[in-house]
Amino acid sequence: MENPTQTPPLKQRHGCLTAWLTLMIILNSILSLVYLASAAGASSESRLPTFALLLLSAVGIANVACAIALFKWKKVGFYGFIGTSAVAFIVNLSIGLGIVPSLLGLGGVGMLYGILQIGKEQAGWRQLD
Repeated sequence: MENPTQTPPLKQRHGCLTAWLTLMIILNSILSLVYLASAAGASSESRLPTFALLLLSAVGIANVACAIALFKWKKVGFYGFIGTSAVAFIVNLSIGLGIVPSLLGLGGVGMLYGILQIGKEQAGWRQLD
């Protein structure tokens, strides 16, 4: 039985994970705003349909929420990235981006998983709730 007065071990985030999550928050915030601005100014001659721009903006906002969840040590943030990547993959295919560029978008999940594995006992993945 655990001692209720004992404090849980302090979680430590590897610098690469901190940098990656910070970069994801910044880039996804910017991309979401760009997609929203593009959707607001989309004309009938626009290369991308408005629905795709709005959906990709929503994906970016969800990615920011997922990165924040990972900052708070919640594994659901990682699974959220898997979901948003799947949505982005489908949207990319539907707008005619092609299979190879669409698959490259899934590489971000692989990179995140790899970064979560850095470190032995202090690996980010082991510390997620």
